[in-house]
Amino acid sequence: MKIGIVGAGGVGGYFGARLAAAGQDVAFVARGKHLEAIRSAGLVVHSPAGDLRLPVAATDDPAGIGAVDYLLVCVKTWQLPGVIETIRPLVGPDTAIVTVQNGVEAPGQVAQVYGQDAVLPGTAEVIAYVEGPGVIRHLGNGKLNVGEWANGSTPRLERLRDAVAGAGLQATIPDDIWAALWTKFLSVVPTGGLGTATGAGYGVLRTQPATRQLLTEATGEIRDLARARGVQLAADVVDRTLDWIDQLPADGTTSLQRDLIAGRPSELDAWTGAVARLGRESRVPTPINTLLFELATARVLANSN
Repeated sequence: MKIGIVGAGGVGGYFGARLAAAGQDVAFVARGKHLEAIRSAGLVVHSPAGDLRLPVAATDDPAGIGAVDYLLVCVKTWQLPGVIETIRPLVGPDTAIVTVQNGVEAPGQVAQVYGQDAVLPGTAEVIAYVEGPGVIRHLGNGKLNVGEWANGSTPRLERLRDAVAGAGLQATIPDDIWAALWTKFLSVVPTGGLGTATGAGYGVLRTQPATRQLLTEATGEIRDLARARGVQLAADVVDRTLDWIDQLPADGTTSLQRDLIAGRPSELDAWTGAVARLGRESRVPTPINTLLFELATARVLANSN
């Protein structure tokens, strides 16, 4: 099985390293000092599941790899438009392109270029980041949820699931991959938008009556939007989401909030912005999420001046 990994950051670096260590033919597309370090000293993983240091194939030129069986696209949402065309040398007639971006629009963006049949929508559950050039720090989890565009299990899905499981990771084929994507989307977007607007962590957001009410309403807007777009979410998905938020560390924040406050590129447009945009498209009111998007956008503009 030949596997290409585009983006050797926390997600791609960790999953790719585990797959390579399990004997799969893995090649990474990376860049800059991270690429240089991987080429010279191998890919290093520090993890409670066991450390790794292994030589891997890595390049900044996808043409040097050629067509692969599975292509895991692990770049951030804001990087995706810039790589969709550059991955073309990796995509053959039978290549399955796995999208693992946060948000709900990435599969469609890739399918516009390569067709729905080529795309396996997915989500990754892992806590990992680039600690330094060539070094991945893994803190916990390691799960890939992936499905066919029209749902249902297929031989190519089962082969990928078995390869991921054989690498010591978890892999599932949900009954409804779109419900899985939207459920994850619904779990991070309200806290990301409200956390950015207030500067507060999960503890404050969930315990103050006013902010908890805003979380509840923002989550409900996304549930209604998903249903309007034909996604069948669980009837109690809002309550489940709030219960999950109640279990998070009180001082924790989302990556969106941390990136925006630090002035780094963020997934704002793919998170809160997508809710506002898709709400207009589907004629579903999203006043709370739209307000949070405008507040966050104002913060971005203020940081850039």
